[in-house]
Amino acid sequence: MMDSSDDDDVPQLSAHALAALQEFYAEQEQQESTKSGPDYDQFSVGAVEEDWQLSQFWYDNETALCLAKEALKASGENGRIACVSAPSIYQKLKGLAGDDVSICLLEYDRRFSVYGDDFIFYDYNNPLDLPDGLQPHSCDIVLADPPYLSEACLTKTAETIRYLTKGKILLCTGAVMEDLVTKILGLKVCKFIPRHTRSLANEFRCYSNYETGLDS
Repeated sequence: MMDSSDDDDVPQLSAHALAALQEFYAEQEQQESTKSGPDYDQFSVGAVEEDWQLSQFWYDNETALCLAKEALKASGENGRIACVSAPSIYQKLKGLAGDDVSICLLEYDRRFSVYGDDFIFYDYNNPLDLPDGLQPHSCDIVLADPPYLSEACLTKTAETIRYLTKGKILLCTGAVMEDLVTKILGLKVCKFIPRHTRSLANEFRCYSNYETGLDS
């Protein structure tokens, strides 16, 4: 017979932690049921859930919409847009863009391979390890959101950005990175403040090298 004192050694969740866990499971169940429904949109922001271990935090709907509209305007007619580590902007773009606009997603998370040929596996540690079909200076605008707030991540992602863009760059990253963004890519901070679906400890900013419509 097991000694009842052994139960004392089993970790017990607090009421708050248990409630949070139950809420998490309820959200997961709701998301799964939504995916099987007739109104499910595979390009809606959040269709692929955040993976915090990959430093994934999706923009809220208003931010994703503003950035997507800006990228479309900047790319022009028959434009080509590259989203580097910015899947929620890619998803919003797919809901807005016409057939004349080409959009690709460079992303580490292979779950986004559900988007077919638009998806390009991307590891910022190998910034120029890109498919032959992605030619240098072939994108009218590159919209990037480096996954980590570090100089190394920004520096390597910048290599990819410079390789792809014809000129225009729109970057979203932490406000603490402003000096490095200016130094490495020569971008200036925009007035527009991007927001996420969840509150983050680090304040985010947008940066660009051209006159955007985000400051109007």
